[in-house]
Amino acid sequence: MANAQALKSGKTGKTGKSKSRFIRDLMMNKYLYLMMIPVVAYYIVFHYAPMYGALIAFKEYTPMKGILGSDWVGLKHFYDFFNSYYFVRILKNTLIISFYSLVFEFPAPIILALLINEVRSKSFKRVAQTITYMPYFISLVVICGIITDFTNADGVINRLFMLFGYDGQAMLQKPELFRPIYILSEIWQRIGWESIIYIAALMSIDLEQYEAARMDGASRLKQIFHITLPGIMPTIAIMLILRMGNLLNVGFEKIILLYNPVTYETADVISSFVYRKGLLEFGWSYSSAVGLFNSVINLVLLITANYVSRKVNKSSLW
Repeated sequence: MANAQALKSGKTGKTGKSKSRFIRDLMMNKYLYLMMIPVVAYYIVFHYAPMYGALIAFKEYTPMKGILGSDWVGLKHFYDFFNSYYFVRILKNTLIISFYSLVFEFPAPIILALLINEVRSKSFKRVAQTITYMPYFISLVVICGIITDFTNADGVINRLFMLFGYDGQAMLQKPELFRPIYILSEIWQRIGWESIIYIAALMSIDLEQYEAARMDGASRLKQIFHITLPGIMPTIAIMLILRMGNLLNVGFEKIILLYNPVTYETADVISSFVYRKGLLEFGWSYSSAVGLFNSVINLVLLITANYVSRKVNKSSLW
């Protein structure tokens, strides 16, 4: 009896200490907590609250009956998707584009940050960073318009090719050219913006390490491999984990603005398929099932990448 009371009083004491600690922290950092409210509200309203609508993936949803009133069909829409003609095509396209993005787009800002870090002229650094940042702030519609105009039969790129004897052709009408155009334009658009976090990580490396390496006769290339890259490796690991969690979320806006029925065989991905089925063909339940399947795969990839990163280099999100 005495032991039970002692345990109870101990738990109560710990709870009281935790509450007082939280209240003290809240009072000391009240402005930081106020700044956090819009972010938390955004995720609750636009990310967590809509998860209730995922129920329609298991129902034959009709607006007149509502989500709860619609007939329950279980996994029917998932079976229909897995057995459909489009399943292999869109999964293959999504995986290929995601793989190309991971191999070519992910390292690009790291390389740019390393190159900018090696430049000694501050004015040249500012100019290079400004030029590479600019495409990110241009509207996606404008970006896609520029890509379409440049790759037309009489566009700038084709005119350059014609100087070397190639015939002009509408490049976005050729399925085999869609993926290279998409990946190259993604690199051009995002490389400067995504390099910011790596440049910030480079600033935290102790300069005395470079001085010691120079005294030992290490070249600049060796300094990059033995000091710079290990110094930003935790940042690279975290960014890679986040990228893996969104690996299959190929941006449907850009795909939709660039693709056409001729290039569906190489350009149609899960997100664009969900858009067509859900909003254009009113297949709300079917498209929700496809989107839920995509989200589950991304979650599995995120957890796997986090586990591997924690085991390999002790860096992880949790």
